Amino acid sequence: MQSPIYVALSGQIALERRMETLARNVANMSTVGYRADEVKFETVLSATAREQVAFATAGENYISRQAGGVTRTGNPLDFAVNGDAFFAIDTGNGPAFTRDGRMQIDEFGELRTLNGYPVLDAGLAPIQLDAGGDPPVVSRDGMITQDGVQMGALGLFAIDQDARLARFENSAVIPDIAPEAVLDFVDNGVAQGYTEGSNVNPMLELTWLISVTRSFESASTAVEQSDRTLQEAIRTLGDTR
Repeated sequence: MQSPIYVALSGQIALERRMETLARNVANMSTVGYRADEVKFETVLSATAREQVAFATAGENYISRQAGGVTRTGNPLDFAVNGDAFFAIDTGNGPAFTRDGRMQIDEFGELRTLNGYPVLDAGLAPIQLDAGGDPPVVSRDGMITQDGVQMGALGLFAIDQDARLARFENSAVIPDIAPEAVLDFVDNGVAQGYTEGSNVNPMLELTWLISVTRSFESASTAVEQSDRTLQEAIRTLGDTR
């Protein structure tokens, strides 16, 4: 068994996966509320080789929960989350959770995302406003007041740290553990007139992309050199003259 070849190949597989996540992150660095993809790698020791040989796994993707930068827009229908919570939206197949707080009021008065998904309250019910009324005023606890009348509240939800997140479109996630509605607004809250950007660090991602590309090229060179060594050994040992 040519261990160097297989070690280098395992490294290439891992690096290719990392390049995919980096490319996706760079493409979404300006996407509001986007959460970067990261990859967790582990080392596997071969149990079949005469000596222990360490291989890199293909890696396990996960979505970073680090907060992005907040920008003031002054738009009364733009909202950012202070803390670790998420807004809830109705996808038609169940709720998804997002940090993209750009919203709109449709012709029927329903509060929706810019992509048309209903925004939900703490009970996962749609929020109904007055389509012809003044812009709503939203307090830190998400309570919505319009024309002096309380109309409902934006739901904030805390996702369990052990939950696995699946991506829904670009900025929303669906956890495998049901989130809980936030009831304590000391550490979490809503900021009206702000939006949260992507949590991608452009310079860091581009630096990693260059580094991973060079590492992939080095692994390719190692595979080629190992293959040439093997071919030369076969020719030498196969020559009986």
